[in-house]
Amino acid sequence: MTRKPRETFSPEFKREAVLLLEQGDKETSQLARELGVRRNQLYKWKKEIDAHGEAAFPGQGGRPKKISNNEMALLKTELKKLREENEILKKAAIYFAKESR
Repeated sequence: MTRKPRETFSPEFKREAVLLLEQGDKETSQLARELGVRRNQLYKWKKEIDAHGEAAFPGQGGRPKKISNNEMALLKTELKKLREENEILKKAAIYFAKESR
């Protein structure tokens, strides 16, 4: 079974869809069918606009770019270092908690 490519929508389309949703002239499920989107997607877009206003939908849609192998290696190294530092801090907190009793 093949997956169909993920459809992307422009910020203008999303804003217009939310305006139609807010007008309440149609049932949400009917509006979603007419626009070719899932009903819950309309609610997500509305939530995004409510939270961020004009700054909502800054990108072009789609998925974020892939991380290169070099960037991934750097991130893994930094994650390992941060985990080690976290363990040290946990042990120090336990030690000082015992000392303060």
